[in-house]
Amino acid sequence: MTDRTPRDRGEGEEPTPVRFTDKRRIDPETGEVRTPVPDDVAGPHGDPVTGASGHLSDASAPADELTAAQALAAEHREDLQRLQAEYVNYRRRVDRDRAVAADLAVVGVIEALLPVLDDIDLARQHGELDEGPFVSIAEKLEATLARFGWERYGASGEVFDPTVHEALMHSESDEVTEPTVVQVLQPGHRIGERIVRAARVAVQAPQS
Repeated sequence: MTDRTPRDRGEGEEPTPVRFTDKRRIDPETGEVRTPVPDDVAGPHGDPVTGASGHLSDASAPADELTAAQALAAEHREDLQRLQAEYVNYRRRVDRDRAVAADLAVVGVIEALLPVLDDIDLARQHGELDEGPFVSIAEKLEATLARFGWERYGASGEVFDPTVHEALMHSESDEVTEPTVVQVLQPGHRIGERIVRAARVAVQAPQS
């Protein structure tokens, strides 16, 4: 029988150290959540190790990609908000221009019909529209124009307003305390707040 020395039997040799990877997500010493690190770049206690370049592993790459994606999304959102604001302003401008064009078209029609409307007003003042077929025609014309905002205005006794009245005659009297319309020579015509033709009137002012 061959005698075996202690070296042959492995006696006296230092035991090979056991290596393990601590994959616990919570650090038992600090209580903090650990950042996951791939096994091939983790140290014996789950700590990240550096490579030859001295930098940490690529574990932070997903966070960098997320930051870049969020920045790109914020940029696209700002572009979308700017486009929406431009579109809203465009729609408002188009609607405003359309309304102005419609008003101008109605004003053009009223201006063309002013001689006819003046004749109707004179005929009514002289009692020529009390009866007859022309009464119905005049009423239908005025009703149609009223649907587009047309209005005839001007009456004796109104306070004189230079923004809506055109004074063709002036006089003074102790019977008034402020400039007053005493006679309407030609009625005014307006569409809403737009004056098509100012009322032409005779004005009486207080005695100076």
